[in-house]
Amino acid sequence: MMKTARFLIAALVLGGFAISPAFAAGNVHIADQEWSFEGIFGTFDRAAQRRGFQVYDEVCSACHGLDFIKYRNLAALGFSEDKIKEIAAEKEVTDGPDDTGEMYDRPALPSDNVVAPFPNPQSARLANNGALPPDLSLMVKARKNGANYLYALLTGYKDAPEGVEVTDGMYYNTAFPGHQIAMGQPLDDDSVEFEDGAPTTLDHLAHDLVTFLAWTAEPEMEERKRLGVKVILFLIFFTALLIAVKRKVWRDLH
Repeated sequence: MMKTARFLIAALVLGGFAISPAFAAGNVHIADQEWSFEGIFGTFDRAAQRRGFQVYDEVCSACHGLDFIKYRNLAALGFSEDKIKEIAAEKEVTDGPDDTGEMYDRPALPSDNVVAPFPNPQSARLANNGALPPDLSLMVKARKNGANYLYALLTGYKDAPEGVEVTDGMYYNTAFPGHQIAMGQPLDDDSVEFEDGAPTTLDHLAHDLVTFLAWTAEPEMEERKRLGVKVILFLIFFTALLIAVKRKVWRDLH
């Protein structure tokens, strides 16, 4: 059911991007980056994922949600049960009704979805000058060349070239089609401080964040790849077995 919902949302998001005039305007070059999860044997860098979640939690969560992720899912990143409880308890969710029929606020639990920054799309637009910050759960899948594109977007904020006029409320970004985007630059050097002493330059912050978002878009990726390798090995063995049987049968016939 969860996978079906992910597919439908991704299709809707992709459809929205496909017909967007801003996305169709202008060509941009997206450079390829090195990702630990690329290739048939690729896996997620757990330390980078945890740092990426920290970047999301301290910066991106002010505007963007993760509708398809529960706090307990963070165990896949290597967070302990106690740490997950601590992370969840920092947020509040509305629950109820209680015995008196009233709704009430309580600290979030590991079983809750990651708490959204706004209660509804209308309040989100009101807080962002009419722009609706998209949910980030499936963003890596929603964009062509998703991981590389998001990295380029996060690191692509520049001063507009001479002769280029940027519309009020927009920002110049070399990776965004049309080069004008409503989202201001979310990351900068030292925006977040990591406990493990990892570099906090813009490039590193963006790389860790995208690694985390690659996981939110496809948390089953490593399991799928392991299954794929097993299937390939089985097919190789089965093919070799069939060839051996064929040779034996034809040898006996001759």
